[in-house]
Amino acid sequence: QVQLVESGGGLVQPGGSLRLSCAASVSTFSIYAMGWYRQAPGKQRELVADITSRGGTRHADFVKGRFTISRDNVKNMLYLQMNNLRADDTALYFCRASGGPTGPYYWGRGTQVTVSS
Repeated sequence: QVQLVESGGGLVQPGGSLRLSCAASVSTFSIYAMGWYRQAPGKQRELVADITSRGGTRHADFVKGRFTISRDNVKNMLYLQMNNLRADDTALYFCRASGGPTGPYYWGRGTQVTVSS
């Protein structure tokens, strides 16, 4: 069982930056892959970015060049640096850990990001 706790969300103006953090209860070195997802009101949850245990990353097209995912296997942390935020980035952001290529999957409770002037 992996417990995940997100933090770092908040209210930011368009063009601003935030860094989300996800603390894992186990060594992230042992986790197959970790990722950030988001869900806006009335929309389905979608992948923002993910990173494998070997450091390979994938970013959704809508965040490429603006967001960067990273992990610190010493601190057991996952991060999402978000720059040049837009109003349509407003959502509840979730951290997910994958025990293998087909699961099991573990989710945090999410952290709210609101982009508004």
